[in-house]
Amino acid sequence: MKIESAEIRYVELPLISPWRTAYGEDATIHSVIVRLDGGGQQAWGEATPFFAPTYSPESAISVYETARQFLLPRVVGEEVDLAAELLDLMSIYKGNPFAKAAVETAWWGLQSKILEKPLWRVLGGASDEILCGADFGVQDTIDDLLGLIQGAVDARFPRIKLKVKHGWDVEMLEAVRSAFPDPVIHVDCNSGYDLHEDEATLRAFDRFNLAMIEQPLQYTDLIEHAELQQMIETPVCLDESVKSPRDFTLAVKVGACKVINVKPGRVGGLYHSKQIHDMAVSEGIEAWVGGMLESGVGAGICAALGTLSGFGYPADLFPSTKWYVEDITEHWIELDDDCRVRLGDRVGVGYEPVPERLEQVTTHKDVVD
Repeated sequence: MKIESAEIRYVELPLISPWRTAYGEDATIHSVIVRLDGGGQQAWGEATPFFAPTYSPESAISVYETARQFLLPRVVGEEVDLAAELLDLMSIYKGNPFAKAAVETAWWGLQSKILEKPLWRVLGGASDEILCGADFGVQDTIDDLLGLIQGAVDARFPRIKLKVKHGWDVEMLEAVRSAFPDPVIHVDCNSGYDLHEDEATLRAFDRFNLAMIEQPLQYTDLIEHAELQQMIETPVCLDESVKSPRDFTLAVKVGACKVINVKPGRVGGLYHSKQIHDMAVSEGIEAWVGGMLESGVGAGICAALGTLSGFGYPADLFPSTKWYVEDITEHWIELDDDCRVRLGDRVGVGYEPVPERLEQVTTHKDVVD
């Protein structure tokens, strides 16, 4: 398949309410959406690293410019029949996994359209259903959080994820477990803790029967996560520290985690996501799919990934209406009464942008041909 042309857009998607974590607050999601044209088809990919480089060293504008100036000119005009070939073309540029994922996920969408199959089938998904969990950021009060958790329990979500940070951790969890002793709960630290300065807090997490502690330590660290896993009973889950299959290989080698979160943007796309999934299955490490508050385009891509059989823990996938007054796609992400996203048999990603809505949220765009 020859990649004939590409379009890239920088979009700003206002949230219904700000998303608060250990690294700050986002009221608007800044995202990069790429369209590839080839083989008589066109398809969209998305990467959502946030406005500022708080989650990773990449920001939305760095992703936009890296893809616009370097990656897309590198691949447009080339014959690309395999995802590995696409990644090899882009490999002369170091790092920048979100920028590469914006391009690579669009290629997968294009490939699935050419094959006239849903993306989840092309990836090797076991079925079109993805079980999802509930997710809550830092709230104004503990009472506010308890009300949200009650709603998740009433909706029968299979697990609940809570963002934590200094001042919103042990006391908050004491209140949560006092009110809700039984639900499956895990916490996400977003690299907010230090192994030595916060040792007492990290050890205290063992008191709360947590399914895991997600990315407690520094965003590039593996060694101290391995030390922490030796110190505590609660499984450590890596997120930010694993940006490639090689990172995951090293994490397994040193015993840095018992669980791995996989986000296509963070690891450079779906091909690397599949490799990490396969490695996790081989090593007996629990794996699950995360998200970055993407539009329906990116969320649909994550959902397709989540159909792989080795992703057993409920995914971070949410209905469009949780984040946005209006999503940019024709079909919105929806959860059924069993907390599942059902993808069906729509060819490609299955979540196509509506041109008028996409144009409304676009702040920059360019074409490479």
